[in-house]
Parts: sequence; structure tokens; C-alpha cells
Amino acid sequence: MEDRTLHPDTSSHNVRVLEISRSKRDAPPAHYTLKVESFSQLCRILRDNDLEKYESDDFEAGGYKWKMVLYPHGNWNRGANGHISLYLAIAEAKAIPPGSQVDVTLKFFVYDHIRDKYLTIQDDEMRRYHYLKTENGFDQLISLKMFNDPSNGYLVDDHCVFGTEVHVNKYEGKGEKFSIIEEPDNGAFTWKIERFSKLQKGRNFSKEFSVAKHKWRLMLYPKGDSMAGGNSLSLFLQLLNNSAHPQLRVYAEYKLTVKDQVQESHHKITGSDWFISKSSVDCCWGRSDFMPLNDIYDASKGFLVDDTLIVEAQISLLADVEPLS
Repeated sequence: MEDRTLHPDTSSHNVRVLEISRSKRDAPPAHYTLKVESFSQLCRILRDNDLEKYESDDFEAGGYKWKMVLYPHGNWNRGANGHISLYLAIAEAKAIPPGSQVDVTLKFFVYDHIRDKYLTIQDDEMRRYHYLKTENGFDQLISLKMFNDPSNGYLVDDHCVFGTEVHVNKYEGKGEKFSIIEEPDNGAFTWKIERFSKLQKGRNFSKEFSVAKHKWRLMLYPKGDSMAGGNSLSLFLQLLNNSAHPQLRVYAEYKLTVKDQVQESHHKITGSDWFISKSSVDCCWGRSDFMPLNDIYDASKGFLVDDTLIVEAQISLLADVEPLS
């Protein structure tokens, strides 16, 4: 059974109201247990030495060293009179450099000796540690009236047990940003291929061109690639991965054109594809059967003039997916 109460958080100048949940469980604290065999003597020792709090030994959890800080009669500076206050402090403040932070989920425990269960106290917020904020917890963990009542089982024969669990939320800094660029600057590229009939049979590349910070080029097979059967020109748009990122993902809406230099009856296709380029492999999209070779070499159609072919790529939209820095 779980009990939820509203509790003011006075750890900052702006008072927030946190929802505190209290429930019972069988399992002991996973990270640290503070067993006090004479609670009254602990209180006396602190009082005789003008101390309000007891600090545990250091323990490690989530890659950091911590310690429990117990105020047996409440942290008076936080208005916690009549309660036990319990906090978790980072033991090495320098472990968090300026500008960094550690976010944790905290649980505190008080052992019920009668029912052999642990009262579990937690709130609905993640707690943040940084070099100026090295301690978090509960000003009013449990009232002294409830704690001292023998029927509740928290203080039995002057014995009591507290505990904590701290789960560090480690941010790896991973993520991605999706952005759209319509009609990008320098989105058109023209490749004028002279002495077309003398090109090598295999693939030929244009020079690189840049559109929206990415490098591209055209790839052309003048006699067709292995899928074209020797009857068609093969033409592709290729994304080059020369970035520091191991993988690029770019969506492009594009048009590939072979220009009719006489009548402007151009041959073109449009495409919309995801270009996914890994560090060692560049990605390309286009058509193996882009256009028949007979049309290219037909002088009346105007595609090949003075053995020169003009190819154009037009990128009209990019959707860029890149890692978050």
C-alpha cells in the first residue's frame, strides 16, 4: 500500500511542492544501510559536541562516491523541527566540474522491525547535483512522533535502520536533429561532358558539388551498368560521406536531366529517396535505364552535340538527419 503526501521543497529559493510517496517493501536498500544500535546515544553525542548531523562513511554508486547525512532531530535551518531529516551528499564535490551536472533518482528507507519491511520514501522529481548543489534529500523524512511510536516498529530497543538507493541517470549525449531545407542554395549542378563517345565503358564521376553542407557528385555509365543490358545510359546522384559522422542520413527530392541542346525537349526523371551513407560506402540513387542509348546518339534529338552531353542535377528539398552535438 502506498501513501502520497504533498511536501514543500525548500532546497531552493523558489518553493516547490513535491509529491512524496511512502510505501512498504521487503527488499533492503540496494546501495547503503545505516544501522544505529543506540539512537539515543547518537543524539547525545551530537548534542554534546554541538553537532546537528551525523555523516556516514563514503560509498560508491553509479560511478560516484556518496554519503548519507542524518539529522536525528531535524534540520532546523530548513524548518524541519519535529522530524528526522535525511540527505544524500556527493562525497567529492570536485567530481562534478563546473558546467556539469549529475541527475539522480533517490529513495530513502526506514526499517520496520515488527513487520520486517522497509518504509520507502521517494518523490516525483529527479534530483540534480552540481558543484554548487552537493546535497539532496528530505527535510521531513518522517515525523519524530511516528518514528518514536513503538507500534510502528521504526525504533525498537533504541535500534533503528536507515538506507538509501541512488540511481544515476547518465546522459550519453546521443540524439539526432531532423531539419528540412526547401530550395537549398546552389541546389543545381551542371556537368558538361565533352568527348562523350570516348568515355571509358565503366562508371565515370563528375566533380564534387556542395548542397546544404553535404558533398554530392553524379555517377554515369555511358554504356549502361550491369543492369542496363548495354541499351541504356545509367545515371545516379551520389551522396559522399566525407564527414566526421560514421553514418549520414539525408532525404532528397531531386531531378536528373540530360539536356536537349537543340529543341529543349529534355529527358528527365524525378526521385525522392533516403541517402544513407556509411563511412566506408557512399550511397547513390538514380536509374540504370535512365535513357536509351539510341536516343542519345540520334542526332535529330539534340542530346549529343559535337560529342558533348550535358547532364544536370537539381535538388529541390533536403531532410537532414544529423547527430546532436
